[in-house]
Amino acid sequence: MAEPSRIAKLLARAGIASRREIERMIAEGRIALDGKVLDTPATILTSLKGVTVDGNPVKAAEAARLFLFHKPSSVLTAERDFSGRQTIYDVLPKDLPRVMPVGRLDLNTEGLLLLTTDGGLKRQLELPSSGIPRTYRARAMGSVTQAQLEDLIEGITIDGVRYGQIDANMERRTGANVWIEMTLSEGKNREVRVVLEHLGLSVNRLIRTAYGPFTLGGSAVGSVAEVDENTLTKFKATLATTPKPRAPTGETSIRQHQRDNWRVKAKPAPRTAVKPTSRPTVKPTGRPRPGGKPRP
Repeated sequence: MAEPSRIAKLLARAGIASRREIERMIAEGRIALDGKVLDTPATILTSLKGVTVDGNPVKAAEAARLFLFHKPSSVLTAERDFSGRQTIYDVLPKDLPRVMPVGRLDLNTEGLLLLTTDGGLKRQLELPSSGIPRTYRARAMGSVTQAQLEDLIEGITIDGVRYGQIDANMERRTGANVWIEMTLSEGKNREVRVVLEHLGLSVNRLIRTAYGPFTLGGSAVGSVAEVDENTLTKFKATLATTPKPRAPTGETSIRQHQRDNWRVKAKPAPRTAVKPTSRPTVKPTGRPRPGGKPRP
């Protein structure tokens, strides 16, 4: 017999919605068990037999699927927005299965956002204990030295909040702006922006280029690509069998640490283009560069 779990957890694993959204659905009276509307998310079940959502029986959970979405700027990572702002679900292809975002990207942050049909996988990918590195490229106005950026490898405390090791490198200057690449593994709320603002910089563009072994590559803004089943299986095996990667020490950079600990390479299926956005398309070679010009 399956281990008893809260209904929100079971429904999230079945890809119905996130736990928070499911709790909201229960409060709205949209979920029932054997015909009786549930009024608490604390309901404990061993299976979803007899559970309905909006009157429809819940199907058994299918194999997890993972998608790579090139999130545009000015789009919310949310199910809905009561003020009417555009969300990722407004721009995602309508033929996608029900997917949930892995973590969030801020409204004005663009780049790689993972989407999955499996609530359990979503949670595993989000947990800080998984130690999955994320890489960002930030364009910021102001002055900073490489030495200041290198000091971030020791971590930093800002307004009482401790941010872990960050591998930060200055790429180049463009007028009053500087491009900086940062790799981190904690992913605290607005971490990149907070740290760079603490250094006296004003971030005016932020792009996530990698999440674990998965990269933005040359994908168009708004495009979606599915990670093939074999690659996903190998990646999930690394999550299941490998403890949190040890933090880099000495001369070992987080970037090298990332290469050593996350060796699965994504081979996404052909991309499905969605409606174009007003944002300029980032066309990187290996990683996006401003102005759409490939790296020589």
